Amino acid sequence: MPKNSHKSKFFASVFIVLVISIITAIITMVIFYQIQTSTMNPTPRPTFPPSTTVPPLATRLPRSIIPERYQVSLKTYFYNQIMEPENVTASNQTMFFTGNSTVYFECVQATSTVHLHIRELTVWGAVVKNINTKETIECSTSYDEELSEFLEIQLSEELKVGENYSLSLKFEGVMSPYLEGFYLSMYNHGGAAHHRDSNTERFIAATQMEPTFARHVFPCLDEPDLKAVFEVTIIHRKDTMALGNNRMKTDFIDEEWKYTIFETTPRMSTYLFAFVVSDFTATESSHDSVTIRTFARPEATAAGHTHYAANITGKILSFYEEYFEIGYSLPKLDQVALPDLDPAGMENWGLVTYQEGEVLYEEGVSSLLLKENIADIIAHELAHQWFGNLVTMKWWNELWLKEGFSTYISNLAVDHVEPSFRAIEMNLIHDFEAAFMADALASSRPLVPPQDQVQTADEIQQMFDVITYKKGALVLRMLSNIVGEIDFKKGVNMYLKDFKYKSADQNDLWRTIQQVLPKNTDIDVAMVMDSWTKQSGFPVITIDTTTGEFYQKRFLYNDSSQSNVWWSVPITSMSNSSVFRPFLLETSAKVREEEFISKNGEWILANINCTGFYRVNYNLENWDFLLTQLETEPQRIPLMNRWQLVDDAFNLARAKLVNVTLALNSTRFLRNETSLLPWKTAMSNLDYFVHMFDRSEVYGPMQAYLRQQVKGLYNFFRNYTDHSRVPEDHSLQHLQMLAVKVACSNGLPECVTMATKMFAEWMNNNTNNIHTNLRSEIYCHAVAAGGKAEWEFAWQRFESSEDTSEKEQLRQALSCTKKIWLLNRYLEYTLNPDKIRLMDVDTTIFLVSRNVVGQALAWNFIRANWEYVSMGNPALLVVGVASRFSTQFELEELQRFASDYELMSATRAAEQSIEQTQVNIQWVNDNKDIVHQWFDREIASRS
Repeated sequence: MPKNSHKSKFFASVFIVLVISIITAIITMVIFYQIQTSTMNPTPRPTFPPSTTVPPLATRLPRSIIPERYQVSLKTYFYNQIMEPENVTASNQTMFFTGNSTVYFECVQATSTVHLHIRELTVWGAVVKNINTKETIECSTSYDEELSEFLEIQLSEELKVGENYSLSLKFEGVMSPYLEGFYLSMYNHGGAAHHRDSNTERFIAATQMEPTFARHVFPCLDEPDLKAVFEVTIIHRKDTMALGNNRMKTDFIDEEWKYTIFETTPRMSTYLFAFVVSDFTATESSHDSVTIRTFARPEATAAGHTHYAANITGKILSFYEEYFEIGYSLPKLDQVALPDLDPAGMENWGLVTYQEGEVLYEEGVSSLLLKENIADIIAHELAHQWFGNLVTMKWWNELWLKEGFSTYISNLAVDHVEPSFRAIEMNLIHDFEAAFMADALASSRPLVPPQDQVQTADEIQQMFDVITYKKGALVLRMLSNIVGEIDFKKGVNMYLKDFKYKSADQNDLWRTIQQVLPKNTDIDVAMVMDSWTKQSGFPVITIDTTTGEFYQKRFLYNDSSQSNVWWSVPITSMSNSSVFRPFLLETSAKVREEEFISKNGEWILANINCTGFYRVNYNLENWDFLLTQLETEPQRIPLMNRWQLVDDAFNLARAKLVNVTLALNSTRFLRNETSLLPWKTAMSNLDYFVHMFDRSEVYGPMQAYLRQQVKGLYNFFRNYTDHSRVPEDHSLQHLQMLAVKVACSNGLPECVTMATKMFAEWMNNNTNNIHTNLRSEIYCHAVAAGGKAEWEFAWQRFESSEDTSEKEQLRQALSCTKKIWLLNRYLEYTLNPDKIRLMDVDTTIFLVSRNVVGQALAWNFIRANWEYVSMGNPALLVVGVASRFSTQFELEELQRFASDYELMSATRAAEQSIEQTQVNIQWVNDNKDIVHQWFDREIASRS
């Protein structure tokens, strides 16, 4: 499941009325049709030794029983189409579902009590049987939803160790109004998305079980290591189609209902259980042995919007099968582009789901660069078919074993199938920047926190963060470089083979990699890697090239925070003339190496190609040598290190380890630079300066400096941009967009004129001739420079557009206006799901908060409407509104917010924002005058 999730779902206001009708409907409904199927178990059954310790029942299931198989029959009553839209909230649409389930299990510890997870379900009719003796055991059930999410079944006799039993239950529930468990979604067939019409409005049902929502759908043992096979029947209205984890085994239809019976799944975790009921159509992909289909709205499929995703899916799947030397585990792979989903994608085994905007590519509308995002997310979710699905982490505290792996491996897959995207290079930079920033705070967390710190649903949800995804991927890349790519691949493949259809922890991974290394190796994989996974943070290596001395310490933005931890750090280095031998630094004490002494004015560079997860600082003389090299002959420095030098300089300045002028000096060469990476990292780091100073007198000279620096780059692309064309090279396309963004946002007159002219031509002629790559930037800057007319034109286009990509570009552009009253209107629209889907509420508010004019508005808005807006990604909202906080008053407001509001999964984000605000206050106090003077001097020297 990718981290960059949006939020959606159906109309919460509609839901209240629907529930009233449901209560009436349930009284008269006939419940179930139980279909028992028995299919040969396709995968070996794992063995579990009895637990020596039993987790507290308040959070974890006891390990007295181990599930082997589920039989689940579920009936959904919703209508795919409402013929009378005025009655959609009354008698026609139905959101309840009913079902029955049987879990077959083995007793591994004697017990007279069985516990299952349930949430927001009504259950009854419990029957417990001894499979060996065929006897029924008397039982009673109890459940207090206010106290726990456990259904307790008290038995009249004790279950015997080694005996097999079954527990059958009947249940009913209501489809979620949010994007969790089993939920309803709406789309418009052949019509505008926000104009209801009985001929266009369609409903579909989908599931999202990760991390703890399977218990909302059926009674189960809802923990990742309690794997079982699933035999599933979905009963649905006959004009719809059901998709499940495996192929359809058979189906039959009566007068009103269709009964779809699926083949038995492999042994898997409950969070991977999935089904979709819709009228979608599919595009097939080519593959030697797997049937691959990509489903979407019928009109999107007919228009070819699924073609690109379908085209690359088979190629990516084949790459993984060859790389892992293990075939994909199912005979089919379905992908579904859903109108509503949170997160952006979900790796359900055999039934991968995506937000439709993440996988639909619309020729003539979508940016050419959207193909990169589509390839990335498909590669990520397909990697999970091995990492997560085939081999699963034992508990959520080791989530990185699947998310970090999928982030790392997906870059290799995309680079293989689409080499022109330069996915490894581009994604590495993004991963480093995000992971370094999050992990440079004292309030960061280890990759693998203790289990007792990850127990509740909110604590589990907080694990889906930058540390898990980005740092997890980067430490795996580091390990691959330490042990060698060939041995790393061998060890990973052995890990997958040894633990397929089972659960594992990181110690299992370390052991398998250690086994493939040469016997005489001095690398202790577990010792090296535990230092990176079991403690927070990362080191900065400080090198003095006049003495050859160097040492490590934890890198922290807050210089008042003390830390004595150390890591096993892989040191790679070079000078002007040679590459030095690599070694591991495994102490926090100072070390001296002769080769680190600069000779004859040569520079020394550490962390070659950024293979290690650490920053590097040098004595001032070596910094001067390196920055001079960067300006005069940059190609002598490896590409990734040219990015690293600028990024390290800025962040070392934020941590007060170098003077801020050193960081600013590293941007001087940009005036004549036409390569992507230096510009990308410089602008990413200067974004912090913008947030700290765009409400102060520093911002004027800063904008003037950036106009000077970017003018050459903007002119480099001007012949393309002014004629709404783009270069063929993907890297240059990214750079062209960056040039427009920097130039227009800093008021370069020719850029603003270009954007407003192109947008005005669209408004006046009703023909959009703006190149699809350039639309997001031109829309934004034209709306920013304009007023009511431009904003309302963009809003009307947003409402009427049928194109997913176009709607997303316009939704972002609407947040760019500088008119406070328009931003307030836009924020109010987020409370109306007919205007802004619930899936998009959090990102829309986040976008407004990134606007200097909208930040205070968004801050007030989320506090006034927290209960509603936090149904999305509350952590994103907190991070967004707090990004500019740099005063004592703002700090106190943020602290009050953290103490007074129910923050749920945003708790850690609030803690980190408080710490970052404290750092910002001190940094601004220390550097404001220095930064102001530096920009003034630079402007004066070039005037």
